[in-house]
Amino acid sequence: MSKVPPKQEGDPNTTGHSWDGIEEFDNPMPRWWLWTFYATIVWGVIYTIAYPAWPLVSSATAGLLGYSTRAEVAAEISAVEEANAGINAQLASAELTEISADTTLNSYAVSSGAAVFRTWCAQCHGSGAAGFVGYPNLLDDDWLWGGDIEAIHATIAHGIRNEEDPDARYSEMPAFGEILEPEEISQVVHYVMQLSGGDADAGLAGPGAEVFADNCSSCHGENGLGDRELGAPNLADAIWLYGGDEAALTETVTYSRYGVMPPWTQRLTEAQIRAVALYVHQLGGGE
Repeated sequence: MSKVPPKQEGDPNTTGHSWDGIEEFDNPMPRWWLWTFYATIVWGVIYTIAYPAWPLVSSATAGLLGYSTRAEVAAEISAVEEANAGINAQLASAELTEISADTTLNSYAVSSGAAVFRTWCAQCHGSGAAGFVGYPNLLDDDWLWGGDIEAIHATIAHGIRNEEDPDARYSEMPAFGEILEPEEISQVVHYVMQLSGGDADAGLAGPGAEVFADNCSSCHGENGLGDRELGAPNLADAIWLYGGDEAALTETVTYSRYGVMPPWTQRLTEAQIRAVALYVHQLGGGE
């Protein structure tokens, strides 16, 4: 057993704890430390009274000073909007096709549009606008509804196949699983794969051409080149929104696709819509 050393004269009292014979002196805290600790308590009480602090059901205590970080941010946003009011008004009223000729206005629109895109559009089209399955790539030159600046503006403003805007771009592909036999679907799928240069079965693609002519050419055209007035995609360019392999095409033909894009006129100003349209147009695929 460990031997407890004898208490020396002048030693403070111990806490009563012992570890392997080692006892802890009960030394008082330094006065400067205690006063600092008490000061932090007082400061904390004052802070919770003066500033927003205690959470409530739907908000928090406002604090006697009425300070709000939200209000501070709102004021900064308001100041920026006020500073840009003139150029935004110019952007909203200018002819869309002439904005790119005004270097200053176009530069502002593209920069502003990039911010709008990252805030509202990147969730679906990706931060780099390359899209994803079911969400169009905005970097290429394959446009369902047209890729000139006016067509892009109309698509952003009114959206696609939504029920909120009466001017939304609208098209609907039938679910051919309710119209064609499975064999016919397989045939037309291989014909479409052949159109786009895919690895198709020629024995199925041959009769698939007739199935296509009877059921698909009215929208996609006799040669499968699509129709932008109808939002019918080009089937001969090997660019696919939902995939161009046999399984993906079979699902598309059988069940149809029905992608929806919201209208942005209710969320963005006209200047913001024009800015993001110009940003998308200059990414590389705009016509």
